[in-house]
Amino acid sequence: MTDVYLCHPRRSAIGRFAGTLSSVRPDDLAASIFKAVLADAPQLDPAAIDDVFMGCANQAGEDNRSVARMSLLLAGLPTSIPGTTMNRLCGSGMDAVGTAFRAIKAGDLDLALAGGVESMSRAPYVMGKADGAFSRNQKMEDTTIGWRFINPRMKAAYGVDSMPETAENVAEQFNISRQDQDLFAFRSQQKAAAAQQAGRFAEEITPIEIPRRKQAALVFEQDEHLRESSLDTLASLPTPFRDGGCITAGNASGVNDGAAAMLVASAAAVEAHQLTPVAKIIGMATAGVEPRIMGYGPVPAVNKLLKRTGISLDEVDVIELNEAFAAQALACMRDLGLKDDDPRVNPNGGAIALGHPLGMSGARLLQTAAHELHKTGKRYALCTMCVGVGQGIATLIERA
Repeated sequence: MTDVYLCHPRRSAIGRFAGTLSSVRPDDLAASIFKAVLADAPQLDPAAIDDVFMGCANQAGEDNRSVARMSLLLAGLPTSIPGTTMNRLCGSGMDAVGTAFRAIKAGDLDLALAGGVESMSRAPYVMGKADGAFSRNQKMEDTTIGWRFINPRMKAAYGVDSMPETAENVAEQFNISRQDQDLFAFRSQQKAAAAQQAGRFAEEITPIEIPRRKQAALVFEQDEHLRESSLDTLASLPTPFRDGGCITAGNASGVNDGAAAMLVASAAAVEAHQLTPVAKIIGMATAGVEPRIMGYGPVPAVNKLLKRTGISLDEVDVIELNEAFAAQALACMRDLGLKDDDPRVNPNGGAIALGHPLGMSGARLLQTAAHELHKTGKRYALCTMCVGVGQGIATLIERA
């Protein structure tokens, strides 16, 4: 089987909810990133791309009708290139890259464009159809995040805890204190701010031009979700999700907008199209857990992946663990045998500081990890994240 490489990764800066990217449609946002990826590979004829895989967790608004296909057309790619949109909720972008990896590894493809996009700001309200003639029982649902149109059987069997409630469950079950969560969040903000000030993310980010009336376009090129706060401020925040709880706006990830993409290529495609690999994909694994503790999903996914690849956690140099909540990040780290302040984990901060555009985040983790390997000259990076409804996903890459 061929080796499979990540090439020419690009992403947008991450926008805060109702922030700078809120005026940009998700299909236009992804199209801008596609153009940037291809601009970095000038020897590549886009017609050679076999397929496009994009993760997106919503798909209820402007990202409907397959945002992957719409975005590739808006980017000017040939109509002969197909595109599919994938939904593994928070893990969608990573799953999209992993699906391309598996298809190339199996010999079904040679070259794909893969990543993820999410505009949580533009997620619509939706209304179900009436249950009968002249019915007044229609219910409006917010599609930004979480459950909607709940199946009563699902609720009875597994519960339908909101994402913050699942984090409260994890904190209680794994004895994660509020103080430890706030300290973890504080460190994430510090690391992300230092990385941003040092220009660490500039190599990842493609500036997005946003038209404005009667003035020059706004150039958006810096993650805007960072919220540096003191430990005292974090400790003072309310816990709105449970009486006597510990989950706050300060120790949770944000609701955000963004897009990321990269070329996923066989060794033959790298050579034929003069691509520049940044990393080789070693493997990907997924796993399931109880929905009520969905944040614990990375543990079985990581263990399955490491067993399958024969690489131990001690051999891993960089760990990008998506910080959906500090509670679940700490629970996973401790069960994997990692210290709370392990320097390998999110060395440039994580989603608590940078934000979490659901469909984009998994692809961003892979990019950030690959850049960190090159910056430090290290070999292996592990990227992992929890997934709603009780899942985990993990991918192992090696510096190219």
